[in-house]
Amino acid sequence: MHDIKLIRNDPEDFDKSMINRNVDPISHEIIKLDKEIRSLKTQSQEVQEKRNSLSKKIGLILKEKKDPKKIQNEVKSLKTKLINFENSINEKESNLDKILKVLPNLLDKDVPIGKNDLDNKLIKKWGQIPEFSFHPKDHVELGEKNNQIDFKTAGKISGSRFVLMRGDAALLERALISFMLDVNINEFGHEEIMPPYLVNSSSLTGTGQLPKFSNDLFKTSNDKWLIPTSEVPLTNIVSNEILEEKDLPFNFVAYSPCFRSEAGAAGKDTRGMIRQHQFSKVEMVSIVKPDESENELQRITNCAELILQKLNLAYRVVMLCSGDTGFSSKKTYDIEVWLPGQDNGKGEYREISSCSNCGNFQSRRMNARYREKNSKQIQYVHTLNGSCLAIGRTMIAVIENYQNLDGSISIPEVLQPYMYGKQKILL
Repeated sequence: MHDIKLIRNDPEDFDKSMINRNVDPISHEIIKLDKEIRSLKTQSQEVQEKRNSLSKKIGLILKEKKDPKKIQNEVKSLKTKLINFENSINEKESNLDKILKVLPNLLDKDVPIGKNDLDNKLIKKWGQIPEFSFHPKDHVELGEKNNQIDFKTAGKISGSRFVLMRGDAALLERALISFMLDVNINEFGHEEIMPPYLVNSSSLTGTGQLPKFSNDLFKTSNDKWLIPTSEVPLTNIVSNEILEEKDLPFNFVAYSPCFRSEAGAAGKDTRGMIRQHQFSKVEMVSIVKPDESENELQRITNCAELILQKLNLAYRVVMLCSGDTGFSSKKTYDIEVWLPGQDNGKGEYREISSCSNCGNFQSRRMNARYREKNSKQIQYVHTLNGSCLAIGRTMIAVIENYQNLDGSISIPEVLQPYMYGKQKILL
């Protein structure tokens, strides 16, 4: 949610930011509604003051044993006016709220201007892209041989864009989950959370998925939604709270399944596990003071990178351009891992983690604040989130990067303790 005062003070800058995010200028409409609301509130207050004054006079008239009917009728009339004012204010505030809730976050000044992922800024590369003495296969071909990565059975049970894991494939997924959680807890010092997988509309509104992206979500009954990411329940831990400065920062981590109804762009990623309706992630969420959020973004990005480094998987980091930055984020780093089996064995980088600083955008929507230690002033916290990592895509990366000529998959050393000591598997 946006601070109306900032829009009021610099509408041109606000519109410029919206245009950079491929959103039409709208400050004029916002300011017009805001002026109307403030004017109505002023008028309402004046009527209320007049009503209060007349109400006092009624008592005096009664003491003097005079007829108060005329003033009583006037008070009654003023009450009707107040009700009308209240209805008008509520209607206009509702309209303003609807506008503000579908507008994306303002961007950091260093975010590059661009339309799509082609305009993202390369920050760094890490690791060596593996060379094979044979034509590398993708995870689908490697996993379907013995049906351990089983799309056919999953399709029978659930439909398209689902997968059923068997045997060593299921073990590998569980190993990755346990490994990522252990590193997050023991090395990064994050507090593990086991969140609910169903949330209410208020929680999704707080983090920015609602109302704009309802079509990308799975809805159940009784105002419940399946989570698209554990960012939603983790961030909402502090919703409608006033925290104490001494208790900050909060650094949460959680494993969860994630559910998204999005179909992907124009049939892209229809093969394999790249984009599914159900997938797993280990997610980081940070709740920090405003002056700490930029450093925290760098820290959680480094955390996600370290997981890939421990797995010895080549990757690159890009800063998303204005047109590619997510709705709630003001600045995002994407980490893209090298997948040698993609594009018919030519290989390509694909997103495996997205680390975002949302500033006070989410905290305003969910009313999450903290009390400063010295001044006792109440401020909005800053919220951040990052994948550490997407399990399915990490599994793809391990399978494709560690494949052997005979079709077997070598297990990275750090995963072997979680795989009962297995050094190779045959999917």
